[in-house]
Amino acid sequence: MAHEERTSGSTVLPTGAPGAVWVALGVGLFALEAGAFANFVVGFLADVLATLSAPGVGALAAVERAAASVPTLLSRETIPNAGYWNGRRWVDTFLGLRPGVAWALRVALVYAYAFAVAGWAVLGYRLYRREYRTAAWTPRDDVVDRFRSHGWGVFGLVVVFMFVVMAVFAPALGPTTVDKNMRNSYSNEISYWNAETEQVDTTLVGDANLASQSSGDTDRVLPGQYDDFGRYHPFGTLPTGRDLFTFLAVGSRISLVIGVLSVGLSASIATSLALAAAYYKGRADLGMVLLSDAIMAMPQLLLLIMLTTVLDDTWIDGVYSGGFVLALIFAGTGWTYMWRSVRGPALQVSERQWIDAAKSFGQKPSVVMRRHILPYITGYLLVYGSMTLGGAIIAIAGLSFLGLGVAPPTPEWGRAVNLGQDYVTTGSWHVSLIPGILITLVVTGFNALGDGVRDAIDPQSDSASGAAAGRGGGA
Repeated sequence: MAHEERTSGSTVLPTGAPGAVWVALGVGLFALEAGAFANFVVGFLADVLATLSAPGVGALAAVERAAASVPTLLSRETIPNAGYWNGRRWVDTFLGLRPGVAWALRVALVYAYAFAVAGWAVLGYRLYRREYRTAAWTPRDDVVDRFRSHGWGVFGLVVVFMFVVMAVFAPALGPTTVDKNMRNSYSNEISYWNAETEQVDTTLVGDANLASQSSGDTDRVLPGQYDDFGRYHPFGTLPTGRDLFTFLAVGSRISLVIGVLSVGLSASIATSLALAAAYYKGRADLGMVLLSDAIMAMPQLLLLIMLTTVLDDTWIDGVYSGGFVLALIFAGTGWTYMWRSVRGPALQVSERQWIDAAKSFGQKPSVVMRRHILPYITGYLLVYGSMTLGGAIIAIAGLSFLGLGVAPPTPEWGRAVNLGQDYVTTGSWHVSLIPGILITLVVTGFNALGDGVRDAIDPQSDSASGAAAGRGGGA
């Protein structure tokens, strides 16, 4: 097979050549940002182990330092934007550009890289369909084609993709670092051009933040402006003087990790119970219905507030600044809705003839559930999982707005809205408005993605229309 040739149009290539080129492209793309990916994974594991006081923290810290030394193309060190004006030109910025221009260039390159990786993944899928897959057609092909023509779903996919990119590349996207911006602002200095003395002076970042607060009509740094110390703020500053964009970029990582963890746990619980209910039926199904009804009858918001307060200051509350507690609470109270969504399809599949045939051949219940029922409810899990993830993000923001959930000073979008609520009608309107718009946009994106996936999987659904519904078919 390695030496066979396959004709595609007018080009004749060995069967293995396209795949080798695709793999080489992937290795090259990964190598460009290997340090960023390693820092994200190792840093997260180090935080969890340190919180749990688990063994191996020292060894992982060494690995974290080694990962930090891995060269990364699109980093703050490669394309710096933190510089100062010396009276003639900008110093310590990329190619001597203005800080805002250098920052915008780095952000544009990061997103260009992310879309290149997405294009590489799409190319791999098309290559697999064209060159390597035995079947010329599968039902999944129709699902993918219908989703591509679903404008609302594609819009949601783009919004979700850009949100995930912001979370993964948060350290590189911010105009400043979290350490300088909020954690150790009085342990870092910056240089700036003093217009009064006409010379370069230095000051502590904390003092510069106090002089750059957005707290009314006169004291404010609006989006796209520089403060008096030559620092560029794409989204303006907070009432504390900290950079709002850096706050939101790091907060997106918190929201994504908590949301994915909570939805993953909810999906695991809901899938396990739905499969068990579909296989055993009868009393097992009735017991699960009663359990889900009991949980759904509880006031979820009050339950969230109560559990968050009870678990405050415990060892588990320290894992990821309280994010792990939130994920467990959301999973424990939210699995019922996803379970009800997949229970019906699972029960329908369990009545098919191939299920009876599998039982008659003596296959174990776990095998029947995993091989013959689970594949038919996976699509529903994708739909309701994406919608639930959007709900989890807005719930996290709501709890942070109330002062619960993620512990300060860890950045979170809802806390930014809370910090700016007293200045909505003043000149510092941006403090609450920008994070509020981002929350709305991201949640809408997840819901749109779920709508697109649902209509692609089930073209006869109520919301499917036009070409997507007319083609019929399905997975």
